Amino acid sequence: MEFDKSKRLYSKAKELVPGGVSSSIRQTEWPVPLFFDKAHGSKMWDVDGNEFVDYVMGMGPNIFGHAPEFVTKSVYQDMQNGYCLTGQTEKENEISEFIQKTLPFKRKVRYASSGTEIVQVALRLARSYTNKNKFLKFEGHYHGWMDSVLYNSHPDITNEENIYKPVAESGGISKGTSDEVIIAPWNDINALENILKNSHQEISSIITEPILWNTNVILPEDGYLEKLRLLCDKYNILLIFDEVGTGFRVALGGAQEIYGVEPDLSTYAKSMAAGFPIAMLAGKPEIMDFMANGKVVHGGSFNSNVMSVSATHATLKHLLTDKNFYKNLNQNGEKLIEGLKSVALKNNVQILIQGLGSVFYLSFTSADSIKNYRDHSNNVNFEKYKEFAKLMLINGIRLSQNGRWHMSSAHSDEDIKKTIHAADKSFSELT
Repeated sequence: MEFDKSKRLYSKAKELVPGGVSSSIRQTEWPVPLFFDKAHGSKMWDVDGNEFVDYVMGMGPNIFGHAPEFVTKSVYQDMQNGYCLTGQTEKENEISEFIQKTLPFKRKVRYASSGTEIVQVALRLARSYTNKNKFLKFEGHYHGWMDSVLYNSHPDITNEENIYKPVAESGGISKGTSDEVIIAPWNDINALENILKNSHQEISSIITEPILWNTNVILPEDGYLEKLRLLCDKYNILLIFDEVGTGFRVALGGAQEIYGVEPDLSTYAKSMAAGFPIAMLAGKPEIMDFMANGKVVHGGSFNSNVMSVSATHATLKHLLTDKNFYKNLNQNGEKLIEGLKSVALKNNVQILIQGLGSVFYLSFTSADSIKNYRDHSNNVNFEKYKEFAKLMLINGIRLSQNGRWHMSSAHSDEDIKKTIHAADKSFSELT
């Protein structure tokens, strides 16, 4: 497999764009960040003509695969009458009504363009509603790239003196923002309660990925989210579920449907528009109305743009109609997981796969389970995964560099067989 044209284009891109890419994570791709010509269904084709079965799926959004016809047709039709109206449309009302049918709890909603920005709205609302300034986030959780939240998503844990101290993930982050964030270990309710006993008077909200999407797709331990809910009630703290990754992917009602735990606010993006840029905040009416009465400001020229609303409308209509969608998606994912486990065992390669059928994480580790970020950091062989992903790419399978696999309804039995065969070959070639 050759990548000559991608290499030439990347060399040119580096002269024009810092790092040659428009998202930092893409810089880690091998042999270079690939340039793509087209994508459809489960497949992608790069500019060199190489074909790949894709499990990146836009880092999660492409739940139907690439360019599903019913979405692209809807968008094409609606965009003929304008793109950025900076005004309301009837279809926005309709998707809001669809949302009421999908979420397990009654909510008002507000739209934006990205998960990063909608998280900021959630935190602003929480501060205003509680009249408290700080928020608590968990180590290993990612809530976007803004200064206020970009702490301890991938911290270096070798320095025990800095344990659970806010650590910025980028240069240039305003030093003052670290004073507003409190860091805690995830899946450890006792550690959390000890923190809240001392600091609850200044904590407006606790934000969490209900399934740790960003790190190893770790599921919450039995009863953890329920206890988290009780602690928030006890200390007058708002509970925010960041469902940017899990919303509309793990279930129609997201992770809160699976676990039956009611947050005060929840954020969504990615899968709700099948790859188009939209984000949503859903929350209890009494909190959300702080935006109606002018106490909290939220704006954006591109909020509820025609294309994203149309894509969301088509996506939600499809998911509400196809009652077996998630069952079939997860079954296909489980079929792939079992196949990967089988060929790993055949090649005497130790792996751990965690998550759900629709999204899962493959680790090279001897651990039986990974419970939090520190488990992940201490027990996972990241270099081995990079080598595995390289071998899989050569064998026609595109994987994300962070170990997370995303299934789509477009992945066929043939795709799964091809992937398992490629994994068998790649496991056998690992050094």
